[in-house]
Amino acid sequence: MTINEYNKSVEAYSDHIYRFILKNIKNENTAQDIVQDSYEKLWVNRKPVYFTKVKSYLFTTAYRTMIDIIRKQKRVSLTDDYSVFETHEENDYSDINEVLHAAIEKLPEIQRSVILLRDYEGYSYKEIADITNLNESQVKVYIYRARVYLKNYIGKIENLV
Repeated sequence: MTINEYNKSVEAYSDHIYRFILKNIKNENTAQDIVQDSYEKLWVNRKPVYFTKVKSYLFTTAYRTMIDIIRKQKRVSLTDDYSVFETHEENDYSDINEVLHAAIEKLPEIQRSVILLRDYEGYSYKEIADITNLNESQVKVYIYRARVYLKNYIGKIENLV
């Protein structure tokens, strides 16, 4: 990969990677750090990476970095989560977009990642499998389960309006 190709990859993909990571971790500074780390790793490994594969490389690197950070935070964080014990949920949403984001937040980490890659970023099953280190059938199963959960969570659109 040349310096010019590297610069093109920054212009083309940095915003997409940032939005993907931000949707998963909800922390702007951490998302920016992950994007920066991904591009740093690309720069260090630029010679063996072909420009045609740079998008997949960057998303894979960012995804794995995000997973490492999440795992580290889970080990370090010793806070109590009382929301697990709550049985009453308020669903007084006036915006369908809010409902969808709330539903996506409740998905398990892997389901959230694959559904965001597929439906928000438009990746194919094969590309998602490469990014997440899963096989295509696992990706399809996770996407299916996430969509079923979202459908059940949201319910009928008529109930929301």
